[in-house]
Amino acid sequence: MTATQEQAPARRTHANGTGTETGVGTGRTEVTEPAGTRGRTAIADAVVVKIAGRAAREVPGVHDMGGGLSRTLGAVRDRVPGGRSQLGRGVKVEVGERQAAVDVELVVEYGVPVPDVARDVRENVISAVERITGLEVVEVNIAVTDVHLPGDDRDEPVDTRVA
Repeated sequence: MTATQEQAPARRTHANGTGTETGVGTGRTEVTEPAGTRGRTAIADAVVVKIAGRAAREVPGVHDMGGGLSRTLGAVRDRVPGGRSQLGRGVKVEVGERQAAVDVELVVEYGVPVPDVARDVRENVISAVERITGLEVVEVNIAVTDVHLPGDDRDEPVDTRVA
């Protein structure tokens, strides 16, 4: 007498720990996972840098971003025909699989309270990065590197010795 064996459906396990069942004898795989959970999404550091840079620049009281040298090079780049302003100037990020940390260097307008500008930048950067990328922002460190004084942008007349 031979025993009949019932064949259990084969189970395929994916990297995320979920499994799918294959139909018995059909040769087809029935996927039980929703489409949105199949595969991985990697977000490059440059993406987060641009998002954070734009979010920081939107805050009233922020005049510019970056340290002295990066602002000088950026000004030259902006004047070159076809040159693009760099949204990421003054922004550094560390991006993991689910979290990001952001460092921002700011130049604030004279007369605005620095703690208020820093708080608003922090809130705007966190909101934008989390909303657009889905990453959790664990910290936004802000360094105020300069203050923009009224009249700094005007071309000051140069005194000459000879009239």
